[in-house]
Amino acid sequence: MTTTKADETISLKDYEAYLSPAVAKSTDLVVDHASGQYLWDVNGKRYIDWVQGIAVNALGHVYPSVVNAAKQQIEKLMTASFNVVSYPSTLKLAMRIAQITPGNLNTVMFSNGGAEATDGAIKLARVATGRPAVIAFKGSFHGRTMGAISITASNAAYRKGLEPMMGGVYFAPYPSRDLCPEGYDSKQRADWCLGEIKKLFKYVVLPQEVACFYVEPLQGEGGYVVPDPSFLKGLRALADEYGIMLIFDEIQSGYGRTGKMFAGEHAGVIPDIMTLGKAIAGGLAMSAVVSTPEIMEKWRPGMHGTTFGANPVASATGLAVLDEFEKQHIVENSATVGAFFKSKLVELQAKFPFIADVRGLGMMLAIEFGTVKGKTGADIFTEVSAKALEKGLLLLGCGADHDAIRFAAPLNSTQEDIEEGLAIFEEVLATV
Repeated sequence: MTTTKADETISLKDYEAYLSPAVAKSTDLVVDHASGQYLWDVNGKRYIDWVQGIAVNALGHVYPSVVNAAKQQIEKLMTASFNVVSYPSTLKLAMRIAQITPGNLNTVMFSNGGAEATDGAIKLARVATGRPAVIAFKGSFHGRTMGAISITASNAAYRKGLEPMMGGVYFAPYPSRDLCPEGYDSKQRADWCLGEIKKLFKYVVLPQEVACFYVEPLQGEGGYVVPDPSFLKGLRALADEYGIMLIFDEIQSGYGRTGKMFAGEHAGVIPDIMTLGKAIAGGLAMSAVVSTPEIMEKWRPGMHGTTFGANPVASATGLAVLDEFEKQHIVENSATVGAFFKSKLVELQAKFPFIADVRGLGMMLAIEFGTVKGKTGADIFTEVSAKALEKGLLLLGCGADHDAIRFAAPLNSTQEDIEEGLAIFEEVLATV
């Protein structure tokens, strides 16, 4: 028999004997409770949380109406397996999602997390086209199940020891600066990357063998890279020309994070299939594959399934999230406060020359550090994130070179909330 220590004496070290080391930790925090943009560790120290579960808590931590929706549903039913029965809350959520998704993306397959949605979307594309191949993009992150990691290329270390991967996957460059010829502007990078896809068709895989383009309309872990709109439009044109499914991974970028409900809207491009997750259920585990009725019709009963997906509690909180998005004009706030946030980051870039780049849309923003005085961007990131944590600001990195910080503050943040965090951030930058 084992005994437990008082919460306030627990440290990350205490977990090592009981939890797998496979999950890498970016901090040693042990958190007790949270509210809004703040969280508190077991010692009572408060932090501004600009990670928010990696863009999960669009309304901040434990938003009251979301919590109440979960409580009410839990008192009635937690699960009976969606493979066996249906739930009113799940149907209502599917209908609400159909109202906000672009075009005819009106049919939903619910699952538990982003990686599961990725695997489902790959299966759907292969079934719908009868083709085996997937074209994904360098810098991408889609999850860590075998299917999802097979189309992920944001960090080679994620794939270590896992070969052979799922077959039929080919990678093309995403239009980021580090993957394209030096000196190209955003439009030139888009054109060059589309040209590289055409070379894939010529030399590596026939387009008639390709089931889908699997792409983030705004790349997440790869560095919050915003492509020129012509890139997504070019992918749409190639997909239409060759009968290829265009899949948008909106798991991190969707639900208002970029200042529009979905990142693909900035380019005016509608995909054939879209994956959702993270913010969809206000902090509970939920994701979704969304497509047209015609495409989903090819996914016949028994070809896919889930024990916990479409959970009635997650569906109830998902409805509460969308209610608040409507009441509080969350998407509009993301655009407005995000523009303010970005302008302040640009001011910091002018003040601190080791900030090499400021990029992003809405509240999906990042800065990249450059090399200065013998320190690499990765060195500066490590120093800044550690000092920020000491001063009560929680940050998370991104980018293949580990030299960028992504900001994922709540979408209902005020300018005052942003200024509070930036005051700490500037203080830290001044010490570099």
